[in-house]
Amino acid sequence: MLKKNVIIIGAAGRDFHNFNTVYRNNKDYNVVAFTAAQIPDIHGRKYPAELAGDLYPEGIPVYPEDKLTDLIKEHEVDECVFSYSDIAYNKVMNLAALVNGAGADFKLLGLNSTMLNSAKPVIATGAVRTGGGKSEASRRIISILNTLGVKVVAIRHPMPYGNLVKQAVQRFATIEDMKKHECTIEEMEEYEPHVILNTVIYSGIDYEAILREAEKEDCDVILWDGGNNDFPFIRPDLMITMVDPQRAGHEHSYYPGETTLRIADVVVINKIESADLKDLQLVRKNVAESAPEATIIDACSPTFVNKPELIKGKHVLVIEEGPTVTHGEIKYGYGSITALKHGAAGLVDPRPYAVGKIKETYEQYPELGPVLPSMGYSPQQIKDLEATIENTQCDLVVIATPLDINRIIKINKPNVKVNYEMQEIGKPDMSDVIDEFLKKHDLIR
Repeated sequence: MLKKNVIIIGAAGRDFHNFNTVYRNNKDYNVVAFTAAQIPDIHGRKYPAELAGDLYPEGIPVYPEDKLTDLIKEHEVDECVFSYSDIAYNKVMNLAALVNGAGADFKLLGLNSTMLNSAKPVIATGAVRTGGGKSEASRRIISILNTLGVKVVAIRHPMPYGNLVKQAVQRFATIEDMKKHECTIEEMEEYEPHVILNTVIYSGIDYEAILREAEKEDCDVILWDGGNNDFPFIRPDLMITMVDPQRAGHEHSYYPGETTLRIADVVVINKIESADLKDLQLVRKNVAESAPEATIIDACSPTFVNKPELIKGKHVLVIEEGPTVTHGEIKYGYGSITALKHGAAGLVDPRPYAVGKIKETYEQYPELGPVLPSMGYSPQQIKDLEATIENTQCDLVVIATPLDINRIIKINKPNVKVNYEMQEIGKPDMSDVIDEFLKKHDLIR
């Protein structure tokens, strides 16, 4: 039988995992290329031979997604595998039509094809959309487990934007580890909160190897800290999915967010303190349809400012977490809402002051609100972020990123830091869910 020629349509994450689990050692297929989208500057490289395996001694090239039609024809491609997340259904089907129109099959891989099995009990967090509060939920779960004396190691959804060979298996236990692995701002936003809680967190590319290393740690539980709205790479014993009433209806219109909802054991309806009642009712209805057996937890995400008195009456530049306000499509995040709550005179739109790759970000995401996304996928982008902040005419900078961005760039303006945590409302709460999980797995001390 002739091998099928395959293109994996991705964004440096799920695409590499799908290759590793389904195609790497599969002689029935020939993966001719990856395509890349969403994240800047991740095409024009190769998935290296060291990771691709014996069937790919030259590695596999990565092209921009806009070359997809040409690649299908050039390589006589039989099927294209869609392998990234947080995408509107119409965009997914537009790509399906493009692929079918070029003559190839369009494929989505599911749970049974791609999930790894762990020897340890696994709790997984996920979300219907990026920016739904999943990171806060992960921190809350770790805090509960630590209080109960249950040892936990976290594994994070991949963000391999640098040297792929070096990033195959990454372990983070200290701030210095993030410097050693040359992390981007997005990576640090996800890893630093875990490290501060003295939690070891793994990430990288080869999740079979990552999982086996994590299992060697002195731990009772593995926590899968998901990314975007993807479903887990590791089969969970407890699946906790966040839904966001600020984007009501997206639980039935984004891929693979609806999948992540449908496999939930627990659904956390977050940010209800800032939700419109009509939107909240729609989310509850959709959750009841898609996950009728799931336990429902109501939650909010209160914010804390280190110097709130500095905000009142000031024209402020708000720095929000990058992915949340770009492909996450939230115009006003925690920083904006907190600034207005504390009496800011107004939000300064940084667009007129943006330079280089930050200016390109606004061109790519024209619907962005008057905020500055914390984009830092490359040294140049970090420089451009710093220059944009310096250029912006404002009284105060409000920093609402999960990491201390002052550690990464120099901000020569007065600034305040906004932190946020998940707080359950009423019963059941996260402690109830974790207690039941621990009893089931004989982990109550």
